[in-house]
Amino acid sequence: MTHRPIDRRHLMLGAGAGLALPGVALAAAKPRVVIRTALGSIICELENQRAPLTTANFLKYVDAKSFDGGSFYRAARSAGRLDKDGTIVGQPPPNVRPFPPIRHESTTRTGLKHLNGTISLGRFAPGTATNNFFICVGDQPYLDAHPEDKSGDDNLGYAAFGQVVSGMPLVERILAMPTAGATKFKDQRGQWLTKPVIFTSVRRG
Repeated sequence: MTHRPIDRRHLMLGAGAGLALPGVALAAAKPRVVIRTALGSIICELENQRAPLTTANFLKYVDAKSFDGGSFYRAARSAGRLDKDGTIVGQPPPNVRPFPPIRHESTTRTGLKHLNGTISLGRFAPGTATNNFFICVGDQPYLDAHPEDKSGDDNLGYAAFGQVVSGMPLVERILAMPTAGATKFKDQRGQWLTKPVIFTSVRRG
């Protein structure tokens, strides 16, 4: 993985929302996930209709409690923007065995974009994504698919699958944290958090 304002949609159900009129189907609520840390919580609303494979994959790890004890371990800040632009990256603890990788759900297929607050799935080649995810701070259009660009890489982007609906100040705080952590990846030096932010729990909310 590596890495701009977002439609923050809040599903507010009134007290009478459960009383449907005859013949009128209520829209199903989008699933939400609460990422709890010692610094606070981040709530993400997932696009299970637009990105069903990626959402189901993420929820599979959530329901297995695989993210508990994991962390936000990387803060990739865009050059010149410091804590105002970039991504924070999360993963389960190292002892968690990943489920089989999933087929890549391109942004050209889902219509989703990497905007401020978007949660997306990390990958190497298309079809290798498992449980490494990231959250955008600021719009990151270069992370969307650009199949028209034939200049390099695979140009298929990353699989956006939801957005933060509460907790963006914490996301921004994490992005601004010191990044002197050690990494074996040369292109990620200066991006690994000196002190990772540990997940106390990650649950449906």
